[in-house]
This record gives sequence, structure tokens and C-alpha cells, in this order.
Amino acid sequence: MPHIPSTSDDDAVLDVLIIGAGLSGIGAACQLRRQCPDKRFAILEARDAIGGTWDLFRYPGIRSDSDMHTLGYRFKPWMNPKAIADGPSIRAYIRETAEEGGITAHIRFGQKVISAAWSSSDACWTVTAEDVRSGERSLFRTRFLYSCSGYYSYEEAYRPAFAGESDFQGTVVLPQFWPEGLDYAGKRVVVIGSGATAVTIVPSMAQTAAHVTMLQRSPTYIVTRPAEDRIAHGLRRILPEQAAYAATRWKNVLVGMFFYRLARRRPEPVKRHLVKMAARQLAPGYDIANFTPNYKPWDQRICAVPDGDLFRAIRKGRAAVVTDTIDRFTADGIRLSSGRELPADIVVIATGLKLNAMGGMTLTVDGKPVHSHASMAYKGMMLSDVPNFAMAFGYTNASWTLKADLTAEYVCRLLRYMDRHRHAIAVPRREPGVEPVPFLNFTSGYVQRAQHLLPQQGSRAPWQVYQNYLQDLLTIRFGRIADGVLRFGAPGVLP
Repeated sequence: MPHIPSTSDDDAVLDVLIIGAGLSGIGAACQLRRQCPDKRFAILEARDAIGGTWDLFRYPGIRSDSDMHTLGYRFKPWMNPKAIADGPSIRAYIRETAEEGGITAHIRFGQKVISAAWSSSDACWTVTAEDVRSGERSLFRTRFLYSCSGYYSYEEAYRPAFAGESDFQGTVVLPQFWPEGLDYAGKRVVVIGSGATAVTIVPSMAQTAAHVTMLQRSPTYIVTRPAEDRIAHGLRRILPEQAAYAATRWKNVLVGMFFYRLARRRPEPVKRHLVKMAARQLAPGYDIANFTPNYKPWDQRICAVPDGDLFRAIRKGRAAVVTDTIDRFTADGIRLSSGRELPADIVVIATGLKLNAMGGMTLTVDGKPVHSHASMAYKGMMLSDVPNFAMAFGYTNASWTLKADLTAEYVCRLLRYMDRHRHAIAVPRREPGVEPVPFLNFTSGYVQRAQHLLPQQGSRAPWQVYQNYLQDLLTIRFGRIADGVLRFGAPGVLP
């Protein structure tokens, strides 16, 4: 039978329950301790470790595809010289943040959230979590529920089936579930995919494999970025640590925004420029069609490769890119639709993530189920008609943490406002005349496959998801809490 883990009346109801101890959850907890030190909180984490994505993924070369001066927290400078950092370094940074902030003691590991039920009469959520080892279920009660569980399934990757897979005599691997100790030295490797995971794995495996082929159905924009930020190093020599970090962070935010806006306003010249940049890093006569996508820049996320490692592996003949579709697997590799065969000892299926909403938990409000795809996102972080609830969801055109940090700040502002005015309930109410729009304006396969899971955004503020840090900064950090859309009330009926 479920049990309530707290024993006293004072401890029975938390002020805030955070779901997930990854980059977003640890950041949210740190902000909460700094800005609302009197709040009782806990973090439920399904896994046995801090880090989320950066602890789950262990494939060769795992790294960020955003610079760490913006992927890092606003309140904790990134001190590692690498701006495009490897997974273990990011994981260590998150763990260090948790330890320094006194967060680790508040985490309950191995607790997977199954469902959350809101009661307006109690102005409280009752959250059901399952121990992943024993299967025992526990109940947690909280006044505010904060989902920091990311946007994809940890248990399942997107895994298309291919004809003839049972004939293949080699090893098939999914990056999300990389087998420890896999020996690929001297082996022929085919990596299926062309996204951030594939462009990371290929140059890393190519260092010791006999040869690595990246097999893509269609090309992706791939841009070389310096692994280290020289300006950041220079600023650290002349400014205090926090000031140098803040200056670098703003520099990278503004540069990123400039190039994103330029790409959206003048897509064809930007496309030509990106393709020429790739061509300059390849051998003369290389078929640049392999790096010429058929979509506009930022219709999908642009892949960054530190110091051009992918291009270097191709120049050295240790890696290749092939654009084609798969006819079937054979005993010795993959036969393409063109009739060409790619020999392989190992095939890595890097075809993307399987998205889910709120970590897969179900929500009910006063006994009625909440369907995320039918909800509208308020400021990109709350759901229409769902009280005392927030979710961390980052940017697609910039670092995830930029928006996650703003969301955590807003939650703290909201909690302080509710305390000052003695409100027990805060709920964004959907307005008539606001037309629904897809939450993410992105053509990537993993987004299109999940449109039925993601909430909607609206045609006007405050229901729009801007994908613009400056606009969000003004709206979220400085905008009015009581804007007429967010309603407040006492325990009882929803306002």
C-alpha cells in the first residue's frame, strides 16, 4: 500500500516538489534555496544519480552542442577552459552545484513519478511515486509541483525497424543505451543518423575504429565552433570571476540571437555561407551535397562540432558521410537503396529521441484528467487551467538552461507573490479568442513525431513561446505576476 513518507503534520506537506535531478532540477532547487529559503522542498529522481541527460548518455565523445557559458547556470560560473564541454565535465559541474547549494540531501533517488492529482479543496497536489527497485509506491503532498524531467523518454529511444536486421552478424547499438566496454578498435562502423548525436559519435569512434561511415537520409547544417572561447579567457584575466562569466554569457547570447535572426530573415544567403564554411574544411572536389540540407537554417537545430573534429576525420579518411536510404541489413552490413553496400561490424542507430510530456506522469485536476496536447502553455512554463504547476522547457535555438533559469526565477517570484497576498492557488486561465499554435515551430523528426504529446502555444501573449531570451527576460523576470490571465484564490473552487 502507498505510504506518506513524512511523519509529522508540519512536514507532511511540502511547499515545492521538484521532479528530476538533472540540469533543470538542480538549478531550480538552487534558485529556490536562494530566493525562497523558508520553503520546504524535495526532489524526486527516478535514477540513482544526479545529472539527468548528462548522466544517462555515455556514448563515445558525449558533449554539449551549446557553449557552457550559456548552458551553465547564471549563478555559477563555468570555469573549465572548454566552452564545448564533454559529458563527464558537465555531469561533475551539476553535481558540484548540488553539493555547494546543499541540494543533494533533498533528493530522493530511485523514485519515478507515476501521477499527480490536484485537489482544489486542499489546494494541494498528491503525487504518487514508485520505487524503481522494489515497486513500492509512496505518496508525496505538495502545494506547488515543478516538473524538471526534460522532454524525452529515458526508457525508450526512437528506434525504427529495418528489413533484414536479424540477418546482420555484427553488433547493433543505440547511443542512449551504450554498452559499457564496447570494443570498436579496428572495427568497421556505420552510424545511422545526422543529428547532434551522430556528429559527436563519428569523430570520436574514428580515432580507433578502422573506419566510420555516417549514413544519413538527408544532410544537416554542421558548423565548426572553437572548443575554447578566447574572449572568455581574456575576460577572466582582467575581470572578477563572476563579472567575466556574465560578460561572456551575454556576449554569446547576443551573438547567437543575431545569427539566428539573420538566418530567419535571410535564409538563402545564410545557407550558402554555412555550406561554403563546410566546403572549406573538406578536401577539394568533395561532394558538398552531403552537407547541403534541403531546409532553411534553424528549421532544425544546427549541429556544432568543436574545432571541426568531424571534418578533420573525413579529411584524414577515417570517416565518411553517405547520403542514401536503407534497403535492408545484410549479414555483413547495410545495403542501400542505390545498391551500394556498406560493410559494418558495428551499426549505431542514432535516429533520435522519443519525446514525452512531463516525464510520462499523468495529471488530474479535481478528478479530471489533464491532456497535455489539449493544454496551452502560459509563458512557455505553466499549463492552462492547471493550478500551482510549472515545467522547465528550454530553447531550441539556444542553450536549454537560459530558459530553465528564467523559469526557476519566475517560480520563486510567483511563490513570494502568493505569500505576500496570502493566495493558496495560482492558475493560468485560457482566454477566448487565442488561437492554438504548435508549441515548437521545428521540422525535426523527433518534434514532429511528438506533436500529439506537447502542449500548444497561443497566438498572442502571454501564451506565446518566443524562443527569444531577451523577450523572455523582460516578460518573465520583470513582467507583472498579476496580469489578469494568472488567477489567484483560496482553497476551495478554482478561481
